[in-house]
Amino acid sequence: MRKVFLFIIALMAVTVLSAQPDPPPNWKAKVNQAMPLLGHRNWILIVDSAYPLQTSPGVETIETDAHLLEVVQFVLEEMNTSIHVRPLIYMDSELPFVPDEDAPGASNYRRQIGDLLHNFPVASLPHDTILSNIDQAGKQFQVLVLKTRMTIPYTSVFIRLDCKYWSGEAEKRMRAKMSAAQRAQPPAQ
Repeated sequence: MRKVFLFIIALMAVTVLSAQPDPPPNWKAKVNQAMPLLGHRNWILIVDSAYPLQTSPGVETIETDAHLLEVVQFVLEEMNTSIHVRPLIYMDSELPFVPDEDAPGASNYRRQIGDLLHNFPVASLPHDTILSNIDQAGKQFQVLVLKTRMTIPYTSVFIRLDCKYWSGEAEKRMRAKMSAAQRAQPPAQ
């Protein structure tokens, strides 16, 4: 009887321990692991705490439990050391119009993110447009969403990755040469 009792206790302990939720992933390790795999057309989003959980198949969301500025700085530093990707940064066009009266700290955040991103061109688009672009990208390409503790609206930083060693200008020149070569060829008989 004692063996049965010990077996039941052991079984209950295993059940309870296995039912514990997995610890949150280490977001820095996830960024480090993902960076070599990500390429142009992939996205990394550093978002505020109310950012919606997206359902597109290529979208992975990780809770960082960190401040948004810390996460942006880390991601940009990782990109800076990569050999293959550079950031194309987008932010919500609504952010300049968020007043401190409605969202305390908005002005301070605008200054801080401006300082952090001062070496990068930043495109502003309406929030819904950015979400639609990301939803479309997530159907075909990986999107890594890093959720933060930020509680000011329209503060998310959306980074579309681009090729570091091949510029848009180089692509245009190559396409122009291809087009010219195609026009120079006689029509097929």
